[in-house]
Amino acid sequence: MTVLILTSEEDVTADMVVLRLGEAGVPVVRLDPADLTSGVALSGEYVQDAHGGHLSVGGRLVSMSGLRSVWVRRPGAAAARAAHPSAWLTEESTQALYGMLRCTDARWMNHPDAAQRARHKPWQLRLAQRSGLAVPATLITTFPQAARDFAERFPDLVVKPVSGAHPQEPPRAVPTSRVAPDTDFSAVAFGPTLLQRRVAKRADIRLTVVGDRLLAARKQVDPDAHPDDVDVRFAPSVSPWLPVQVPARVAEAVRRYMESAELAYGAFDFAEDADGIWWFLECNQSGQFGFVEMDTGQPIAAAIARWLAGDGASARTSVDSARDTAF
Repeated sequence: MTVLILTSEEDVTADMVVLRLGEAGVPVVRLDPADLTSGVALSGEYVQDAHGGHLSVGGRLVSMSGLRSVWVRRPGAAAARAAHPSAWLTEESTQALYGMLRCTDARWMNHPDAAQRARHKPWQLRLAQRSGLAVPATLITTFPQAARDFAERFPDLVVKPVSGAHPQEPPRAVPTSRVAPDTDFSAVAFGPTLLQRRVAKRADIRLTVVGDRLLAARKQVDPDAHPDDVDVRFAPSVSPWLPVQVPARVAEAVRRYMESAELAYGAFDFAEDADGIWWFLECNQSGQFGFVEMDTGQPIAAAIARWLAGDGASARTSVDSARDTAF
């Protein structure tokens, strides 16, 4: 049984998991959908009551029925690197690949339908509220007057993109920024704007969830940090990430969130205030974890590898035999 990893060619985070799976002797195929029709081929047959399919990746033929799990990490747009790419070819290739994979019995991290839903920031915020997590007061609007009224109620605000693009994705990436007190918000009319009450944080929290495992790390805010440096991804800092225990109430709420979202993996960002409250900021369903593992030594890659390999007795045996060395 094979683990299929859908991601781009240059993905150090995926490399860490591939290494762990390889050390445990678990077969792995790494595929970027962008390579479809150019280095990657597929075939599926549906006749009478039977169906079957195959993928060819770098000359290696893999049966769809032989997939134990699929990790949707950071795949490129299907057929983007084809000899003659087009929007039509991308749509056709997307429908073919993901449609065939949906027909398998493989476990997903994360299922494309759940992943697509989980990307929506408004949906995240509402689910976090319903799950029992503390959520800062937030407004998403294109009404300038609504923004002005919100600023009167919550004078200390930050503004962030609704899409939450990662800083490694320029030019889409925009850092979370503090809103100036004299802002008149007229520009809000030109596009959806997310305003949120600023949490006067003493630390940033990254909580990585893999299946039923919760691995949390904490980065202390530097004492001399500028108050406008609110985005931990861009703010200069000498403080390392350190392991931290997850408060019981937060752990319970996060598990409710993951179950409701139907996610097997999630990278949660929280802001910890002076009272020790963890304020939910977002959950990235395909978030990075390498930087946390390097600082803390937390076995996140091993946890993902174990989850991906964990379907079937042979997988459990191979993983358990490698636990002391590889994992």
